Amino acid sequence: MEVVIFFGLLFATVFGMYYLFITARNKERMSLIEKGADASIFYSAKKRITPMWKIIVINIGCLFTGIGTGIISAHSLTHVLSPYNEAVLVLGCTFIFGGLGLLAGFKIAQKLE
Repeated sequence: MEVVIFFGLLFATVFGMYYLFITARNKERMSLIEKGADASIFYSAKKRITPMWKIIVINIGCLFTGIGTGIISAHSLTHVLSPYNEAVLVLGCTFIFGGLGLLAGFKIAQKLE
């Protein structure tokens, strides 16, 4: 029962944020049109050179590489730092290296554009 409530609240939150984003964007554009301003400022003049799917694949690949490196390093550290809880080390190293992987993916994606 708790799982259904959790996923219901999660869906409602995501839907609510998306709805607020769309309505706020629409109100902003409508106010610009009423003032006589050009709404073309919302569209970029330059086209993307690199397709979006390539950037997503690079970021996901770097994230999974970072997570794998974090898990491997955490299991290596459990033998060295035996008094610490293994679950804490695995979770901490996974998040740290996953975040570093995302930063590396961001830097690689910046170089592509």
